[in-house]
Amino acid sequence: MKIFKHLARSPCIKCWRDVSRIRETFTERRHKLKGWSYVNQGTIENCASKSSLKVTPSQMLNAGRFTDGEHLIKNVQFLHNELVIRVARRLLAFHSLPYIVAVNPDISDTYELYIRSFNLLSGQPKIKDLPSERKFSKMVKTLLNNHRHVVTSLARGFKDCKHQVPYHTIHSFLDKTLKSRLGMRMLAEHHIALRENKNNFVGIIANDLCLKTVIERSADFVRQVCEHHYGVCPEIIINGHKDASFSYFPAPLEYILQELLKNAMRSTVEFHRGESMLNVFSMPSVQITISCNKENFTIRISDQGGGISDDDLKEVFNYSFSTFKKVNQTTTSMLSDYSQTVNSMETIGSMAGFGFGLPTSRAYAEFLGGSLQLQSLYGYGTDVYVKLKRIEGDQEGFRL
Repeated sequence: MKIFKHLARSPCIKCWRDVSRIRETFTERRHKLKGWSYVNQGTIENCASKSSLKVTPSQMLNAGRFTDGEHLIKNVQFLHNELVIRVARRLLAFHSLPYIVAVNPDISDTYELYIRSFNLLSGQPKIKDLPSERKFSKMVKTLLNNHRHVVTSLARGFKDCKHQVPYHTIHSFLDKTLKSRLGMRMLAEHHIALRENKNNFVGIIANDLCLKTVIERSADFVRQVCEHHYGVCPEIIINGHKDASFSYFPAPLEYILQELLKNAMRSTVEFHRGESMLNVFSMPSVQITISCNKENFTIRISDQGGGISDDDLKEVFNYSFSTFKKVNQTTTSMLSDYSQTVNSMETIGSMAGFGFGLPTSRAYAEFLGGSLQLQSLYGYGTDVYVKLKRIEGDQEGFRL
């Protein structure tokens, strides 16, 4: 390892490719000694070069409307092929990182997790019947569980490395990795959900999702976290198109809402707690407005939490940037994962701290064919707009 620390400091050797020959020998030896996974670089590059097929939400809906089990076999064959290709591409993205980043323990462990997943997925035979489909689905469910803390690990790793490499390198890697990860998880969880055949769902798509209900569910959870940390929480008021309902993916939407509501509630409490003495009745509410049309829907979250300064506003969408000043460094636990049903304080942990909530939410919104924009009046409050595409009759919309 000493030789790599020396190489990483050398101005002539800046990335994994520059030390590929030495790294290949060292990595192979290390994996033999420690039992780590190992895949030949050529195998990864060959899989990553294959064509990937992205699907629309409408195709996902139609693929689940069969009862003879044939749709499960076709869907799992598609899933198997896609996961091998997409995981291989993520591995190549790790290889492009500067070596000083790659040797970070959290990032190295995440890379190892992807290597093991690639080994398992690429080693599976072609799935031709329901028994092999069940076996593969069980393995995928295990992989999803193993990867549930990847965002937390990446957040810790890049927070440690953010002063050692140009920010654009970090931003580009994280944006692509998080979007790719979201796509893979949604496809994998969609297939598993198709097997469970839950009422009013086709896979992970809710047939009749009520926006107001999703917002209330997210707000109820964040309210518990806020009260746990501050002892008080501002009131949530929902207005606009409160009856809007349509087919959509509830899980990534809930992740985005929870992160934005954490920011709104935290800033409101911290900005007003001196003047209100933490009196919930004198604290301004957080207003949530729903707007829906045939093509898309928008959710606006408005708070009176003092807004964001001009200097902070330039960096607010940067990974690892946070306006939250922690009193106790141990209060930050795990980042929530979009796919988890959040039911305990430990899942989200602190109200803030890693500086990943806002940029990750924007990356997810963009992946879903939408946008996340922010307007702030410094000294008063902030409005955040989440605009997302509806999926009914989707022909040229976003693809997963």
